[in-house]
Amino acid sequence: MNRCPACGTMYGDESRFCTKDGTKLIAKPGAPTPPAAAAQPAGLPPLNFDPPAPRGTAAPVRADASAQPVTHANLVGKVLDGRYRVEKKIGEGGMSFVYLAIDVATQERYAMKVLSAALSQDQNAMARLRREAALGMRLAHPNVCHIMRLGETQDGLVYVVMPFVEGEILSDRNNRLGRITLEDTSRFVYDMASGLQVAHDLKIVHRDLKPENVMICRRADNVDYAVVMDFGLAKERKAEGELQKLTATGIILGTPEFMSPEQLRGKPLDARTDIYSLALMTYEMLTGKLPFQGRTQQEMMIARLRSDPTPLRQMRPELDFPEAVERVLNKAMSRNPEDRYQSTVEFADAFVGAAGGTVPGPVTPGESGLLGRLFGR
Repeated sequence: MNRCPACGTMYGDESRFCTKDGTKLIAKPGAPTPPAAAAQPAGLPPLNFDPPAPRGTAAPVRADASAQPVTHANLVGKVLDGRYRVEKKIGEGGMSFVYLAIDVATQERYAMKVLSAALSQDQNAMARLRREAALGMRLAHPNVCHIMRLGETQDGLVYVVMPFVEGEILSDRNNRLGRITLEDTSRFVYDMASGLQVAHDLKIVHRDLKPENVMICRRADNVDYAVVMDFGLAKERKAEGELQKLTATGIILGTPEFMSPEQLRGKPLDARTDIYSLALMTYEMLTGKLPFQGRTQQEMMIARLRSDPTPLRQMRPELDFPEAVERVLNKAMSRNPEDRYQSTVEFADAFVGAAGGTVPGPVTPGESGLLGRLFGR
């Protein structure tokens, strides 16, 4: 038997992670199995919420104990967890590889991020990954690309499973078009705010919101929509102690170009830091530029701490933006969080209204399109 050192729940020998809090299990021979109705800690869903296969579908393929060890070199073609058949590699970064995987029972497609061996052996990195998985399970929403499962093979390969659909990264679209129309920007702001609001309602702050972490996807009716991805730096506001342990002293997590002033100062963060970043992204979508200028990254950071943003209509006077749109963005980019909109719902509603109501109605959690494509780092 295996036991969770955090909550004490017992599991079978084949289990590697606690489904309640994501902690890696330890061996405890001879321990009794807990009753099925054992209590679950409040607020944390199980890490594996995979639905049962529909009737009439093929049964999951079982792992062959005599097969050769599964490694990055021979992963393609293997079936992980008796369910996910790895089809091909679709991306890679310094610490992970991303594969297309097929559910052998349902034929659904998933994106599978497999960690490098070095990262899998890093206790701090694994602690953060378990937190990310636990948070991701709670972020299931049409405008958020979330972690669906955290797993580990018998040979020690750690992986996460996420939805997979086609799309274009927002930063790529910005670069390709130069700027995005007011109507399309309104739609994307609406979608991003909808997804972020669900996270904020769960006391989760993204804190690394940027165009590279947003995917633009297309619905069946050819309407584009936005999906917020990569909550890898996300944190629960109540988890300050844990965050301090997992973050190197003096290192600010996030992307400097889109950080709020309070994040640059290392102050406590709440949902309003994401609102600031969302406003910066909105400004860039409309103009193709950021509202704070500087010859270096440091100068741009200092400008955000000391200066007001360049007014929208001054940056691109030829585009003749409504004055109300400029007022909404100025409020959302206030240096003092108290002077901003206090929720993404409030900001998106104000922006859409100022833009002429191109997206109907106020933002409400749970609305809008399908899930976006994961593009792994």
